[in-house]
Amino acid sequence: MTVAAFMDAALYHPEFGYYARAVQRSGRAGDFFTSVDVGPLFGELLAKQIAEMAEILNSAFSIQNFDLVEAGAGNGRLTADILRALKRDAPDTYRATRVHLVETSQAARAMHAGTLADFADRLVTSSAALPESFAGALLANELLDAMPVHQVVMREDGLREIYIEGHDRQLRLREGALSTSRIAEHLAALGVNLEPGWRADISLAAFDWMREAARKLKRGFIMAIDYGHEAAELYSVTHSTGTLTSFARHRSAGPESAAALWLRTPGEQDLTAHVDFTSVRRAAEAEGCATLGFLDQMYLLLALVTDRLPTLDAKERLALKTLVMPGGLGTTMKVLILGKHVGAPQLAGLSSYARVT
Repeated sequence: MTVAAFMDAALYHPEFGYYARAVQRSGRAGDFFTSVDVGPLFGELLAKQIAEMAEILNSAFSIQNFDLVEAGAGNGRLTADILRALKRDAPDTYRATRVHLVETSQAARAMHAGTLADFADRLVTSSAALPESFAGALLANELLDAMPVHQVVMREDGLREIYIEGHDRQLRLREGALSTSRIAEHLAALGVNLEPGWRADISLAAFDWMREAARKLKRGFIMAIDYGHEAAELYSVTHSTGTLTSFARHRSAGPESAAALWLRTPGEQDLTAHVDFTSVRRAAEAEGCATLGFLDQMYLLLALVTDRLPTLDAKERLALKTLVMPGGLGTTMKVLILGKHVGAPQLAGLSSYARVT
């Protein structure tokens, strides 16, 4: 099977998949740490940006019912933090908001009603699929990195794909012809030339998902937050060993040792690869979106927190430091903000240094 098929089964099999078997995988007791685990401040700052988006749609386009869609919602913690802040700081936006939580794990979906118990009147849908049509804002926080990737390697005689064979715990890798012509077409469209020996991880699933999401968004915004790079950097000597790796108990196998480790214990460890933001952006633009900004999480949050800085208590200041720390979440996490049929608004989160490092 392809690495993409293996990754899909290991992460999302309805009974044995990594995400299917637990309602929460992140946090100090989990396998990895996200911005949501830092505390509610992350959601509160995103709420400020979301409230501005809702106001733009209302004032400029008379959209009074604001759809807030979180894809890869887990148990709903991030949306709960956002709604709590909206209810307190932007009550008009809160009353206009209709929440749609999208999560493949049935166990996690079962937690949505409880997590959002204080905001039950805002929750409209809890589903494994995106709404067929919506107008508002779509939020995807650390979703795209967990989508299956095809792994390829360049050899002297051309591009080869990595396959997995064997059974039970005796799995091994082999090389073969490309499973789909889309892989070579994708690299050619980007103008990427891999050198012999270089590996690359290509998430056709992430590109397809973004096209679907952008198509279903009738008017509004998409905010994707994840770790990754522009294609020119991702498919370069800097990442020539590939980026696919596993996480368990906050320890990464690392791409160099991935062949030995990410095949082990499928369904019991996280699998992840860096996001190709160039291709994700192009997929959305093909469905009518425009890129409003691409920047480090640090710059987004610092722009959004400015007027709150004097009122932050010690705990919140520590949380902010963790969220914006260079070399940590602040610069590892990138934010892509897209708009569809909204013009070119000057968003508050893009008012600082809108750049990536």
